[in-house]
Amino acid sequence: MVLQRLLSEGSDQPGQIAFRHMKGRKPHVIWLGGFKSDMRSVKSQAIATWSKENNRSYWCFDYSGHGESATENEGERFIDGCISRWLSDAKSILRHIGEPVIVVGSSMGGWIALLLEQALRNTRQVKGLLLIAPAVDFTEHLLWAKLPENIRDEIETQGAWTRVLENGEVFPITKKLIYDGRNNLLLGQSIEPACPVHIIQGALDPDVPMAFTLKVMQHMPQHARLTIVKDGNHRLSRASDLELLTRTLEQMLVEVQGDLP
Repeated sequence: MVLQRLLSEGSDQPGQIAFRHMKGRKPHVIWLGGFKSDMRSVKSQAIATWSKENNRSYWCFDYSGHGESATENEGERFIDGCISRWLSDAKSILRHIGEPVIVVGSSMGGWIALLLEQALRNTRQVKGLLLIAPAVDFTEHLLWAKLPENIRDEIETQGAWTRVLENGEVFPITKKLIYDGRNNLLLGQSIEPACPVHIIQGALDPDVPMAFTLKVMQHMPQHARLTIVKDGNHRLSRASDLELLTRTLEQMLVEVQGDLP
């Protein structure tokens, strides 16, 4: 897949979004990655390989401040991003595609996928949602709610707090991210996507706990399906996990085929 770029629209900070496209049969499949992830992730590459083997149209991209989008935009920083900005990036890609898509969203990408379907519902462009450990409303329920008071105070007064993981990876958590997240919350209402929904969840996921995903399912329509990987963690990137991912994607493509123009 050749690296390409397009202008992210609908944002107060327009910039070039890096994306890749593999031509093939429709509907298109598009990948929405997670927080501080990129389109070269193991799961994205697995779908790319599957798409090539099955002659399927596949799209993947990097949000503003992520991966190759950050590389291409001088001054574009991850710390400047927020859910609304990354949702705008996804909308720009779908406007560019302009045809029916199956959206595969992982972690934060699951939240953005649901917001994207909601925003484009009248167009019926989104024909199916495959969500992997969807971190719906994570800024509020999985992050802010679990932070000690002193760190909350630091974010409120200093505008950001730097979270350092055990592997040394740094995650800046900004006041902008938290406050903007509150403008995009979905829980507390009936989400009701107007398309098939399938969620894959690891039972041992420490980042998006199983109990949280069950709460998300309570807000989903009756037709939504949940597959639990009993020994799965948040990454779900083992060979068996990737096989489940592509097999579930195949099932969804069959399911939506009759709803295509």
